[in-house]
Amino acid sequence: MKYVDEFRDGALVRDWAERIARTMTRPWTLMEICGGQTHAIVKYGIDALLPAGLELVHGPGCPVCVTPESSIESALELAARPNVTFCSFGDMLRVPGARQNLLMVKADGGDVRTVYSPLDALEIAAANPQREVVFFAIGFETTSQANAMAVFEARRRGIENFSMLVSQVRVPPAIEAILSDPDNRIQGFLAAGHVCAVMGTAEYPELAARFRTPIVVTGFEPLDLMQGIHACVAQLESGRHEVEIQYRRAVRPEGNRAAQAMLAQVFETIDKDWRGLGVIPSSGLGLRPAFARFDAEKRFDLKPQAPATDRGCRAGDVLRGLLKPSQCPAFGQQCTPEHPLGATMVSSEGACAAYYRFRRHELTGST
Repeated sequence: MKYVDEFRDGALVRDWAERIARTMTRPWTLMEICGGQTHAIVKYGIDALLPAGLELVHGPGCPVCVTPESSIESALELAARPNVTFCSFGDMLRVPGARQNLLMVKADGGDVRTVYSPLDALEIAAANPQREVVFFAIGFETTSQANAMAVFEARRRGIENFSMLVSQVRVPPAIEAILSDPDNRIQGFLAAGHVCAVMGTAEYPELAARFRTPIVVTGFEPLDLMQGIHACVAQLESGRHEVEIQYRRAVRPEGNRAAQAMLAQVFETIDKDWRGLGVIPSSGLGLRPAFARFDAEKRFDLKPQAPATDRGCRAGDVLRGLLKPSQCPAFGQQCTPEHPLGATMVSSEGACAAYYRFRRHELTGST
């Protein structure tokens, strides 16, 4: 298929790997910020093609993985209420809380539904005016504009039994938090192409300059990743720290102005708690006062939930790039997709899930 096969051409990918090797003169550590990129790297063995001394570590770019436990507990509380229909993307249903997950609530009789869009949840609310319909609005900038549209439409259509449990996060503040960490070892970033397709690159040059760290906006296919890695290494080798766009077929510097306008109308920037990273200033999105009646936390007067006790999960270190999934003692043993200790093993974009799916045989010796 054109535009897919071209970016998965093995000969071209190996050629770019050789270019990277010719460009490198010293070791470097890069982070891909997006969980989709992580899965592609592990699935296609991109890291195995790279020269010795070039390390890729995996960042907090999985929306399911960074949703804090307090939000998971709030979701479980809402989903168990008899008058609530709780709607969510499928990945969230198996994320463990302190005692159960959303699938268990459903098994106990809760009205928990998987939807593919917040607009699907809005239609459920329109068709069932006697019930409170709550959508679990998680994710980065890529999902936020659809969530904003759903709330905007709910107000326009007068659908008052619809609300959102909002756990929206933003990428640039997370990059800043990682680079500000005293334990940081990241020297260059591969930024998420789909996030920048929405938001553009306006927030990145200041970060690149302040931390002297190149940021290359990269796509998700093997050739995209190799080209992004090469661009990042070339900058590091020449002492540059700029923002580049590898993913030009989808990303413009200004982003999608219409989507940004919708976001600005519905959401405002807030401080936000991230699983594994803690509270990051200005890293979240909350509903503006004009849309506060669609905020499930306010509508149901939800109280802050205490995090669960330690279950031996090292997902926080994985999300910060301090640990590879296979370096966690529980990986593939106490922690599997069937019995996960944390969200990184559950999500389709989680780093632990990627390692388990594509590398568990070589890492654990299992069959």
